[in-house]
Amino acid sequence: MSLENTAQLAIELLKKHDISGYEIFLSSSSGVSTAVRLGKVETLEYHLDKSFDINVYMGNSKGHASSVDLSDSGILKTIESACLIAKYTQADPFNGLAPKELMAFEVPDLNMYHPWELDPDHSIDLAMRCEAQALAHSSIDNSDGAEVSSYQGEGLYANSNGMMSVQKGAKHSLSCSVIAKQGSDMQTAYEYTTALDAQDLQTSEWVGDGVAKLAKDKLGARSLASQKCPVIFSTRVSGGLFSQLIGALSGSSQYKKSTFLLDSIDKIVLPESISILENPFAKKTIGAKAFDRDGVLKRQQYFVENGHVKSYVLSQYSANQLGLKTTANSGGVNNLIIEHSYSGDLDDMIKTMDKGVLVTELMGQGVNATTGDYSRGATGFWVENGKIQYPVSGITIAGNLKDMLLNIEYIGSDIDHRSNIKVGSILINQMTIAGES
Repeated sequence: MSLENTAQLAIELLKKHDISGYEIFLSSSSGVSTAVRLGKVETLEYHLDKSFDINVYMGNSKGHASSVDLSDSGILKTIESACLIAKYTQADPFNGLAPKELMAFEVPDLNMYHPWELDPDHSIDLAMRCEAQALAHSSIDNSDGAEVSSYQGEGLYANSNGMMSVQKGAKHSLSCSVIAKQGSDMQTAYEYTTALDAQDLQTSEWVGDGVAKLAKDKLGARSLASQKCPVIFSTRVSGGLFSQLIGALSGSSQYKKSTFLLDSIDKIVLPESISILENPFAKKTIGAKAFDRDGVLKRQQYFVENGHVKSYVLSQYSANQLGLKTTANSGGVNNLIIEHSYSGDLDDMIKTMDKGVLVTELMGQGVNATTGDYSRGATGFWVENGKIQYPVSGITIAGNLKDMLLNIEYIGSDIDHRSNIKVGSILINQMTIAGES
């Protein structure tokens, strides 16, 4: 059956239960993934997945159940399980559906669905060519393999407010990981291309040459003396800083009082030249989305404008907790754009910094979301006289997110469009570097 027919069956079955409301989530997806290593096929997998999730409400009591069995009996058992859970679950006054007037009864077409008829021979050829291109570089000693994957699917949301809407999407990628060697020094690197439409993927040769260069450039890495200096977060890692910021502004962090940006509405958290815009309706864009997991129609909005917090990031539940209105962010933010006034790219930023560290990779989870304390292992390059001098590794960069965000000097134009967070490299005027004692 189609997702719509399955949802209609579930709705009919729900009528037999004494509930005050419901939410139905249905998904169906298919895909293929191929992995090769050293010229041999390691895996060739086809995926066909379906799922059914349901929330039922008995007043303020909520029951949730899920299943991958979409047969009539499977749907019935899942509904009965959810109702049983709701019956014995303590009431939560903040439970409930979003207001009907906010629902996505009409869903805009975001041009997200571009299925790829990827046959096995073609997927193997793409992965083989990619890895071979990387291994052709003299500095590359070994390979962790190359992989091609393709996904397409649709998701349906329905609720007792009368809403039933479907979102369809597709995503495709090609990646490669290799090892460079120089004497006893070995360095790994990873590169990838991803797109909603396979026609927009970079070539196998682009990925292969790119990953080889990334690995080669890391050879001969040194540590640094402990010091304080400017730090550039390259576009491969810069989105993480804004992910932390959005997490600190999330409704759940606010009502739990577990954030370094507690009660921050109208407060300055970034330089006034920087704003954070969510633009979920950008067509054919990674991260775009028409409605959130509460069924609420998305909208364009600023979370931070000219450095000042304008809004928290709210689902209906967290909005209820805080006595606010949902921002349609149940399930997260979509296509976040970091606006800024600087027009230069990474090379310009390196020249401006003159002396400091360019970070290209981060390790570890040393971020305290409550205090903002930040300490992570890093690799990258030492910059002096406005030029990259040599690769560095075995260092730790540390600071506090509050200070780091306020001390952003520049954000570059070198945006990584493969990410949900669209931001270029970031220059922070000073951080603590822990290296050699």
